[in-house]
Amino acid sequence: MKKALTFLTAIGLFLAVSAQITHPVKWTYAAKRVSDKEAIIFFKATIQDTWHIYSLVGKDGGPTKTSFKFSANKDFSPVGKPTEPKPLTRYESTIKMNVSYFEKEVVFQQKIKLNTNNKLAINGRLEYGLHQYPLQSTGRCRF
Repeated sequence: MKKALTFLTAIGLFLAVSAQITHPVKWTYAAKRVSDKEAIIFFKATIQDTWHIYSLVGKDGGPTKTSFKFSANKDFSPVGKPTEPKPLTRYESTIKMNVSYFEKEVVFQQKIKLNTNNKLAINGRLEYGLHQYPLQSTGRCRF
């Protein structure tokens, strides 16, 4: 009886661990100074197979667009909006509109104006919609 209970507990723990939410997108960050007063921040998303994340642009009523919000900092300021490569686009019948997205890998870029020559920490919030058929979820992380 004791062995059976131990076995069932072990099976239960295995199933609980294997049923946890996966993290299908891995984010990495880098920066490159392009002049004394400007730099570019690179946000690279590596996306697992069968998943995709949505573009920076999209119509209202569609999936959660990728967005970058920077915390206020006197040492730098964003120049313009973040940029992205050309996304894939397809008609999504469940929401009756075209959606733009990326698979496998994408690098977003943000140009910033530097107000100091010192090293600086750039903080903010990254929000993105992610999709795997037939489930959908929204991811958030800090950078």
